[in-house]
Amino acid sequence: MDDKWLAERFEADRPRLQAVACRLLGSANEADDAVQEAWLRLSRSDTRDVKNLSGWLTTVVARVCLDMLRSRRSRREVPLSPDDESIPDAADPEREAMLAESVGQAMLEVLQRLAPAERVAFVLHDVFGVSFEEIAGIVGRSPVAARQLASRGRRRVKAASEDRRAPDVARHREIVEAFFQASRAGDFQALLAVLDPDVALRADEAALRMGVRTGWLTSELRGATAVARHFAGRAEAAQLALVDGVPGVVWAPGGTPRVVFGFTIRNGRVVEIELAADTERLNRLKIEILP
Repeated sequence: MDDKWLAERFEADRPRLQAVACRLLGSANEADDAVQEAWLRLSRSDTRDVKNLSGWLTTVVARVCLDMLRSRRSRREVPLSPDDESIPDAADPEREAMLAESVGQAMLEVLQRLAPAERVAFVLHDVFGVSFEEIAGIVGRSPVAARQLASRGRRRVKAASEDRRAPDVARHREIVEAFFQASRAGDFQALLAVLDPDVALRADEAALRMGVRTGWLTSELRGATAVARHFAGRAEAAQLALVDGVPGVVWAPGGTPRVVFGFTIRNGRVVEIELAADTERLNRLKIEILP
């Protein structure tokens, strides 16, 4: 394939690859290394027979991350907390702090306690909607075993999340309602008021495919201005809901949930909005639509 075309395709996939690597490794700097390694492997590989280059790149990044996690575990090392003053790469503390906010420091701490294969299976499937057949090839297990790995990781994450869940659910709902109402009304300034300046909008593969078909979502977005523009006037068909007891928003045409909007809130502002449309994932959620 033409080198220029490959480079353009890689740059188009870079935001997603970076997001995958950040979630898997919990370190923005290590994620950069993993994505760069994926580029090197792409530039050295014959990809003429690759039908899904985006999927191929995701697999490569995930394998690189899995190797890094196993190496880290064998040395009994974990990435430094973004709040740790001893971070050696002092030039980039803001990027590490941004990662902590977008993923959630509590979630990073929970993920670090998972075995590497559990972490990869859980993150790839539950966050990015990668199939268990694809995950099986990455972790070197059968699809059934990959499903079990993700299930174990999910149980541990859920238990830790329940322990850490903020008691002020009413405040969380108030912020989600303010976002929802501003989106419906197309009130750009009101949306900016509830969004963190570095808010991230992410979607699993099912939601991304749905958005690409309708022209509603094309890529990961970051920044209050971009996210506010994206949502202004777009929530007419959505409904407030409790998702596993946490206030969120759901699009449920005919009463069947098709897309769930999860909100991560820090210091009274939305720092992440995650769109989930994967059918298996939605079926595991307890969704209660609110008046």
